[in-house]
Amino acid sequence: MKRTISLWLGLLAFALVPALAQQPAAPTAPAGPMGKIHGHVTNPTGASQTGGTVTLIGASGPGLSAKTSDKGVLQVDTSGDFKGEAAPGTYALVYRTAGMPADKSADRIENVKVVVDQDTVADVDMSRKEYIDQLPPEQKKQLEDLKKHNSEAMKANEVIKNLNNDLKLVTQDIKDADNARAAATQQLGATATKAQLDAKEAEIKTAKYNEIETLMLKDTAAKPDASVLWAQLGQAQAGLKKYDEAETTYKKVLEIEAASKKPNIAVQGLANSGLGEIYARTGKVPDANASYDAAAKVNPTQAGFYLKNEAVIFFQMNNADAQVAAADEAIKIDPSQALLYYLKGQGLIGKATIDAKTQRIVLPVECSDAYQKYLDLAPAGPYAAEVKGILAQAGQKVESGFKADKPSKKK
Repeated sequence: MKRTISLWLGLLAFALVPALAQQPAAPTAPAGPMGKIHGHVTNPTGASQTGGTVTLIGASGPGLSAKTSDKGVLQVDTSGDFKGEAAPGTYALVYRTAGMPADKSADRIENVKVVVDQDTVADVDMSRKEYIDQLPPEQKKQLEDLKKHNSEAMKANEVIKNLNNDLKLVTQDIKDADNARAAATQQLGATATKAQLDAKEAEIKTAKYNEIETLMLKDTAAKPDASVLWAQLGQAQAGLKKYDEAETTYKKVLEIEAASKKPNIAVQGLANSGLGEIYARTGKVPDANASYDAAAKVNPTQAGFYLKNEAVIFFQMNNADAQVAAADEAIKIDPSQALLYYLKGQGLIGKATIDAKTQRIVLPVECSDAYQKYLDLAPAGPYAAEVKGILAQAGQKVESGFKADKPSKKK
């Protein structure tokens, strides 16, 4: 089953306070020995102020080097930083927000000294007490509200950051669980028996699903409105064969999605197909069919994928009739998938008969046709040798049975 969900939880946005108006500045700069100046602009909320300009004003006019800017100003970058050169002297530093008229200013810092061959630090901190105290009452109230909002947003963003880190870990855990058989083979080596491989595979899967369940139980408690967290929890519970708990969890996902203003079809598809798998594994065929159909309907681009997995699971559960029906539905959507024809053939082989006189196997026409279609599409596929053997023996005296290894769900 395709396990990853490409959406992460989004961060909250921060707000800025409108800047105050003060005084103008001029645009030219003298030549001669220069000093350097740099600084950082902080807005009244305490966050970095991005964009805008800084101008130095002296007794005889602006003192910025023409090398810094054609307009004689220093640009504030997206991090809130500025730097440049100025003639030596004592200046008033004026900050303007982007687009602010020349006769307005957001802040003014007096007595900024620039010295030849030195780098002066001149930060513009609009969160300082003196700046806040001179704000009109209405702006002070607005600032307090914004600070409260930003404080709450910062806390929420920290939570979301941790949740996203957990989701990355869960994504890897699911991949590891899906590849547990290969990992078991690598760990135990070529001499391992099937029983040993089965045990090691189960051990790896259990460890991964337990970790996912622990993380997602914690995270759903921290953010219970995030359907993606519940969806991952449902996968872990289903992997641990806690089917009742997984069913409840997947239904919770669908409840959250139903109430969402922006439903996520990938999450809804995952939840519905997850319910379908649970019902298929617990013998509830009509419920399984309905859930897989719902997954296909809500996320039609993945419909063939969902129905293929349905056929695989019914194959694993030895439900031949449901397996054939699911394979047929998946073939309607994507007739190019060789595995579907193999699954159909395997579901129909149980209906083969033996000629009483010749003791030869007689395959149903649909069965032999499905096997042949598999070979047409995948002549060197993983089940090609088995299918060729079955077809070769069809119409001949039966020499052996035709029990095949069960494929796992495609990831």
